[in-house]
Amino acid sequence: MEDKNIKINLFIKQLNKSNALGYNKTYVASKHNYNFKLLDRAYENTGKLYAKLKTIIQNNTCQDPTCFVENQQLKRLMEAPQKSLDFLTNIGSQLIITDDNYYDVNQDYKYAVANAILTGKPTFAKSDGYNVELYLNEDGSQTIVFKGPLLEDPFVINSSALETLLDSGTGIIAETPDINNDMLRLLGEVGVLAGGSTNPETGQLTPKAKIADEFVLKNPDGSYDYEIIDIGNGKGRNILKFDLDKIERKVTPFINAEVAGMLSSEQSVVAAWNVFIGAQTSVSEDDQMAQNANAGFVAWDYQEDLPLQQDKKDLFMVKYKEYFMNNYLKQFTRNQIPTVKADAVVFDLEEGKRKQAQDILKDNPRK
Repeated sequence: MEDKNIKINLFIKQLNKSNALGYNKTYVASKHNYNFKLLDRAYENTGKLYAKLKTIIQNNTCQDPTCFVENQQLKRLMEAPQKSLDFLTNIGSQLIITDDNYYDVNQDYKYAVANAILTGKPTFAKSDGYNVELYLNEDGSQTIVFKGPLLEDPFVINSSALETLLDSGTGIIAETPDINNDMLRLLGEVGVLAGGSTNPETGQLTPKAKIADEFVLKNPDGSYDYEIIDIGNGKGRNILKFDLDKIERKVTPFINAEVAGMLSSEQSVVAAWNVFIGAQTSVSEDDQMAQNANAGFVAWDYQEDLPLQQDKKDLFMVKYKEYFMNNYLKQFTRNQIPTVKADAVVFDLEEGKRKQAQDILKDNPRK
């Protein structure tokens, strides 16, 4: 089933993003019926039932002298239209998540199919074999049923069940956090960047963003401790060295707090793991792909893994920090040019290495 979820979810996503159907002459020339008459069919007999109930009450021919049953039925009929609007709004607010760029394709594909039917996506018309029906139940709840070629069985959602879940803060579809925005924000909050690295109004990084000087390694005399790199043709240059352990100690409490906040919505944590964290791909790698790398065989299952056990929470914490360090902090600790202009010039590689060796001996004289 997992492979089927991924396959169909990706198919629908790619179909919606593709322009191919616009160049399909057969599709363009054919008729497509998207008029499911959802509300018309649901309420086609309610007028007669309403009139019948009013007549029974007026004629005092109810099941009991108080007309309790009939008044209850009448009340449900009068409340039904607003319930239908609320129900469809709730469904729409959930199903639209399947259109998100970072939607986790490990989720049940039926939601993406239902969204495609309800929003009239190409190839999901009534003329393509799809249908959606709304039913008014005797208990006052309502049921929506989706049918079609990609659905082996009718896909059913009940209004009361959905409303209860939403009221408790749980959705039927997991929304994937925007890890890129979250980590860029976090980068400005962890306390390792120098002043002026972020725009105070927007919180975004500035082009001058850099690691604070307190995290740059220095020699005993206070001068910067450089690493020499070979830039070719016998030439070299200095780059800054950073106290990575100190940086990690500074960052860790902020990461822990961030993840603790995320865990208040465990279904979103599963989505973040499946789309970003589990695969441990780089941001640049994801940007080069039409679809973010999927966690594959290490993906977490919404039915089997929720609620999350402590070992998975701990693993998410560790991997979240690794993702942050590798994709967002590392760029500020690699190949950074010295701030001292005299130390930033290109030099003869062999001469530079000899000078570095002499400086090491000077700082660490033999006893």
